[in-house]
Amino acid sequence: MSFVGHREEDLWLFGYGSLIWKPPPHFDKRVPGYVEGYVRRFWQASMLATNHPTAPPRVWGAAYHIPPTHVAQVKSYLDIREVNGYTIQYADFHVPQRSSQTSHGGSDPAPISCLVYVGLPTNPQFLGPQDPDQLARHILKSRGPSGENKEYLYNLAAALSTLSREAGVDVEVDEHVADLARRARLLNLHNG
Repeated sequence: MSFVGHREEDLWLFGYGSLIWKPPPHFDKRVPGYVEGYVRRFWQASMLATNHPTAPPRVWGAAYHIPPTHVAQVKSYLDIREVNGYTIQYADFHVPQRSSQTSHGGSDPAPISCLVYVGLPTNPQFLGPQDPDQLARHILKSRGPSGENKEYLYNLAAALSTLSREAGVDVEVDEHVADLARRARLLNLHNG
């Protein structure tokens, strides 16, 4: 519904997990980049990013532009998809200049304000830090509404490795995800 004088607004959405390889419907732009001051962890019944004062410098992912005509539909879709313990926040999303542009004196564009679903320690799904080997074992044996958790982990690790190519810059390795994927693969190999 549209009111006289009301301007429908578009939406930018930051995806740092499955939204990287399984994007929302109706987006018309996808941009690789990062947010600062957050950390990506498997510390709740489902993965979370949390606002963290001592977080690593960046959480890489992708921002999706949703045109005004689809914002309500996409938000409804995401409220169901991201329902499990997530809080809506807005974060500045940074689009890095490609390496070739920065070497010629370019600078990064202005940040984009993005909606992000964030898992906070106050939500009932929050489990907190866990022993990495136990966490990898738990991931291997767990399954959610979207499939096996190990596939989620492996897809995330693969998607993060492609962001560097897509962004045209060196993307920092997410050590938490890389370590968990390595541990899970080793455990899976040894336990057949």
